[in-house]
Amino acid sequence: MCGRYLLQRTPAELAQYFATSNPTPNHAPSWNIAVTQVSLVVRRHPESGERHLDALRWGLVPRWATDAKDAAKLMNARADGIAEKPSFREAFRKRRCLVPMDAFYEWRKAEDGSKQAYAVAQADGMPMAVAGLWEGWKQPDGAWLRTFTVITTEANEKQALVHARMPVVLPPEVWDAWLGEEPAEPEDLQELLVPCPAEELLAWPVDNRVGKVAENDARLPRRDPTASPPPELDDAPPDWVA
Repeated sequence: MCGRYLLQRTPAELAQYFATSNPTPNHAPSWNIAVTQVSLVVRRHPESGERHLDALRWGLVPRWATDAKDAAKLMNARADGIAEKPSFREAFRKRRCLVPMDAFYEWRKAEDGSKQAYAVAQADGMPMAVAGLWEGWKQPDGAWLRTFTVITTEANEKQALVHARMPVVLPPEVWDAWLGEEPAEPEDLQELLVPCPAEELLAWPVDNRVGKVAENDARLPRRDPTASPPPELDDAPPDWVA
């Protein structure tokens, strides 16, 4: 699953990296993004067809929903069966997006029952482009609420040491197809929803205070000096970690 992540790069940096064309949104960095909070996504604008960087709320609200109270339950969408599930099938066909992340957090449970938080990031230091879906839901007052969900798949061998599932990280060469900027069959899109190679990721222990939503500062992704992780989960953090 993916329940917390961080995005500390500026919107201008993300707009350049993802080659978006709309005016850059005004959005502050966050080192502890939680469901129901607003974050940035890359999507193909439904009217212009241009690639946009927009601020949407995390936790999908399907178009047919009568209210938004269950949005938190749809923070993730499992890759298996995504094309058939009522909550996701229309968005999978028409409204796919990329969710930029500098890293995501996950908790590893020890034999004694204690848990240690870990940060996971790309080894090349660049932002992750995580597969997502977005929706527009018309609220009772007539205003549109735009939301997104993060697609997860089975973990690769490195992430499996922490958790059984992980976000789908898409390489740049498939962004056009995923966003709908070039034709792609549903079965071809489904084949993209696999774990990335383990060697493309770094993982390191971080302070467990990341579990509290109120904790949000640049020190969160620093390595926890009190932790004793296995060697496979003790990578040096990327250079962008303060």
